[in-house]
Amino acid sequence: MPDWTEATAPTADQIEAMAREVIAGLPSEFAGHALDVILRVDDLPGEDVLDELEIDDPLELTGLYDGVPLTEKTVSDPQHFPDTVWLFRRPILDEWAERGDVTLGALVGHVVVHELAHHFGWSDDDIARIDRWWE
Repeated sequence: MPDWTEATAPTADQIEAMAREVIAGLPSEFAGHALDVILRVDDLPGEDVLDELEIDDPLELTGLYDGVPLTEKTVSDPQHFPDTVWLFRRPILDEWAERGDVTLGALVGHVVVHELAHHFGWSDDDIARIDRWWE
């Protein structure tokens, strides 16, 4: 049994390090494009994001892709902001504690891959057909 008496919750930097390990381990056909995406970790999503997504509880959103999927980009369209994957530390930790059946690294990996899948142009339905992770 691990000794949790001296353990502290992972910081945003530690969550980011876990996410970067996942990105580094992606298959080559995805890795290059994934490196073009900015990775950000915040404790919670902002009120503007929650309002836009019509989410009342900030602990319900573990990650977010903010950008234009590769399948929709054209060279003639100006890119006004960089593609970004957001990870939200407190919701990730909350889900990890609530589930109790998955490692934190696996959960962070799942969230990262899910958000990067949106970058590659996959819908939530596409991802759900491929990734039955929650079962």
